[in-house]
Amino acid sequence: VLRRMQSLITRSKGHKPFLYGERTVYGVMPDWNPAEMIGIRPRGLAISLYKELITDYIWSYQRDNYGYNNLRSFPLLIDFGGFPYIDVRVSFNSFVPKELDDKISEKLINYYIDCLIKNKKNHDKVEFEIIFSCFTFDLEERIQVLKEHNFSEQEIEQIITSLKNLTNRIIDKENGFLYNDFEKIKQLDGRRKKIIESDLDKVGKIYWLLEDCKRYGTLPFAGLARGGFIAVQMLRSLKAKGILSEEDYNNFMGELDTISSQMNGDFYELSKEEFLQKYGHLRPGTYDILSNRYDEDDGRYFDWASKEKTPKIHKQKNFYLSLTQLSEIKSLLVHNGYNTDVLYLFDFFKFAIESREYAKFIFTKSVSDVIKILGELGTELGYSKEDMSYADIKIIYKAISSEEDIKQLLEASIREGKERYKKTLQLNLPPVIVDENDVWAFYQPELEPNYITLKTVLGEVASVKDKDSDLTGKIVFIESADPGYDWIFSKNIAGFVTMYGGANSHMAIRAGELAIPAIIGIGENKYNQYVTQKILEINCAAKNVRIIQ
Repeated sequence: VLRRMQSLITRSKGHKPFLYGERTVYGVMPDWNPAEMIGIRPRGLAISLYKELITDYIWSYQRDNYGYNNLRSFPLLIDFGGFPYIDVRVSFNSFVPKELDDKISEKLINYYIDCLIKNKKNHDKVEFEIIFSCFTFDLEERIQVLKEHNFSEQEIEQIITSLKNLTNRIIDKENGFLYNDFEKIKQLDGRRKKIIESDLDKVGKIYWLLEDCKRYGTLPFAGLARGGFIAVQMLRSLKAKGILSEEDYNNFMGELDTISSQMNGDFYELSKEEFLQKYGHLRPGTYDILSNRYDEDDGRYFDWASKEKTPKIHKQKNFYLSLTQLSEIKSLLVHNGYNTDVLYLFDFFKFAIESREYAKFIFTKSVSDVIKILGELGTELGYSKEDMSYADIKIIYKAISSEEDIKQLLEASIREGKERYKKTLQLNLPPVIVDENDVWAFYQPELEPNYITLKTVLGEVASVKDKDSDLTGKIVFIESADPGYDWIFSKNIAGFVTMYGGANSHMAIRAGELAIPAIIGIGENKYNQYVTQKILEINCAAKNVRIIQ
């Protein structure tokens, strides 16, 4: 396996048709951060679902639609012995505005890749620390670093202009990029119900749920996610310019009203039946068939008996802009040729971030139903959920488009998946692969985690892996966290820590929204060190952790 990996990495060197950049790098967190969404060692079903629904081609269609380079047909996720890696050269190419000329694009990609190689700790925050993927109010200052890397004033100005044009088109309500995607994803739930209620057999329902999810779910979600990233980057740039304080930024994030914060309120307002009707499809590990949905194991996730005794989280509205701030932001907009006003800009920020979370909530209903029906199909054919977790979702497409027997397809896929996973468990790979020698020997780089809020918290340590652990008032540790882990916020936790995750990940947004101190993406080394302690103190403002006991 390692020799085959080495060979693949060796072959990836040098220029490739229709790609800028002399070389590539592989990472588990850049771009669609698979380590956070499906883990470092996902089983066959999880990784094949993630590839089918997002990283094979859906991801690139929306980048192209939004004005970036056309990377259609380039797979983003590469499977190295069962470890999901992002092909960083492909990812970085997809963030180059398509109006930039070939010479500048080539120089940019080489610069980006060199930056990542020199600072591997930034692999989970490439959009914030390495690449210039959109216009921000501090872009003119940040981009001057290119002068140190043989970029001329004229080339830098062309990059700024192309990013400004691209961002303006995305923000402009007349173009309707985000709003069209939002309307599209609103159709998915009704279409999903029609498929579920149809007379199709289980294989047919799975197939059409997947296809519909791609067209009306993950495709528009990819666009809304892009808008969410742009919103956060522009907000952070106002902080960098000294117009917004850290407190202003946290107050804005705290006033967001995403589907996740609505879930927190609904836990107290709705009956158990009504709550599960709305949120029952969620599962910790969106793509993991071995993780029960909320409505399959609600007693594990929620303490219905004591919810009346638990204080509901009430949001306070603390965000406002002073006249001075309004004037300064208006001046920045005029200086950079933006026609929009300040209030619309902040409406865009709010809409983009909230819509991204809503879209994720809606499309995961289809994913959850696919997994549920797959489990039922497996039971009918004599396979457990454990067995089904090793299957490749591509067998559904083969069964739909040929006369081959689904049971035989499943049997072969499960057998192959089990053998592959055995080999995966024997491997250990670094989070960033620079060359072929890294598969044989490496060291774990220390990551630079993302501290959310400015709060300090002291509490006992608990892990979501421990099913019997009472999470109330504790600092909760989660290896990788997707929307299915929102159940922890009904437990009145003191804070939380994730092994993987970026500054703009779902759990980072949730921590800011609920003002819960958190460390997102602390890395494998520190995570394993802290999760075994009894009591920790996390100081988010000072960005440090103290072991108390």
